[in-house]
Amino acid sequence: MNRRHSLTRLRLCWALSAGAAAMGAASCATVGGGPPSGSEEQPDDAAKQGMREVGGKAHGLIVWSSSRLGNHDLFTMQTDGSNVRPITKGDNVDWFPRFSPDGARILFTRSKKGWVFERDANSDGKWDIFTVAPDGSELTKVVDNASWGTWIGNDEIVYARSTALYRRKLAGGDETLLVDSSKVTDLDGALLQQPEMSKDGNYVAITLRGSKRETGIWDLQAKTWTRTGEGCQINWYPHGGEVYWVHPTGNGGSRVLHLPIAGNKPTKSDTDLDAITLIDIPGRRSHEYFPQLSADGRWLVWAATQRGHDHDIADYEIYLWEVGSPAEKAVRLTYHSGNDRWPDVFIPGERDQQPAPAAAASEPAAKPSPVDEESAGKQPADKPTARPKKKRQHR
Repeated sequence: MNRRHSLTRLRLCWALSAGAAAMGAASCATVGGGPPSGSEEQPDDAAKQGMREVGGKAHGLIVWSSSRLGNHDLFTMQTDGSNVRPITKGDNVDWFPRFSPDGARILFTRSKKGWVFERDANSDGKWDIFTVAPDGSELTKVVDNASWGTWIGNDEIVYARSTALYRRKLAGGDETLLVDSSKVTDLDGALLQQPEMSKDGNYVAITLRGSKRETGIWDLQAKTWTRTGEGCQINWYPHGGEVYWVHPTGNGGSRVLHLPIAGNKPTKSDTDLDAITLIDIPGRRSHEYFPQLSADGRWLVWAATQRGHDHDIADYEIYLWEVGSPAEKAVRLTYHSGNDRWPDVFIPGERDQQPAPAAAASEPAAKPSPVDEESAGKQPADKPTARPKKKRQHR
């Protein structure tokens, strides 16, 4: 596909997304058989310097899903934005990648055939779960007809099929049913997304979609549901005593909140959203989604867009932030007008360190590591602008 054709498709997608119509978004995604592949752009010198200083300090590896080669493939890069490379390739949709605790494997969801919308993430017969090594080798299907796989340990995962969650060992053995929302009154048969097991193994944080739209925690022993709030993409802090999730308010129509948890109950009120905001970056590109903390709780990766909302179509870009530092210190790592989503970060040795609390103070900047500027992203940095906080519909 030539650059002119790619840009034409991208402008069409932006125009349709701006209308916020579901039919328009669907039409956008199917132009040419999938999402826009987009084009690479050039960051300015200040953006490159930020990538070197912040990403070089993190000194880790990021994996994410991108449409820049077609429907969606998995890519990796260093935390300073350098050495961008695909590790999967094909006509399927590869997305929701997650590093194993030891960093040796990446768990991800793959469509069984061709382009499938993320809104069909819980549909029967459309997805399988695979693992792949960070260098792209050892591609292995591990679960048939499932999605939303996340790690419990280096050889055990939890995943979704429609209204049910299961766990199983990758080395073999039967799967175990954890909960089926169609059999729980409080869950009302909702679709269960992004299941995240607590550190002690007693609770699962879940995003509900379909008949109910909220986040909460399922108590595996008591078989009870506790609602944590409006929004999506709930996850645990690595130390286990706190959750974070995306809320439909903020500078660009969303932001990331966090709440301390005792067992499965919040120990702090969510009435003052500003008081529990984890990150809400300034500027036009502040529609945040897909947050993921590093295993030591020190670094947060996510994606943000300045227009459009659809997870698998809009021009999301990947960001990195040292938790506790000013929001203005967050750095944009990708500069490509395709769709970049669902990042995860692995930092060698981080699991031997003490997990950082939510409001950890920032440390003096370490000496930046070298970065290959040719392989870094491409687009001028966004200029901060004040925007009113608005509420947008989440999937």
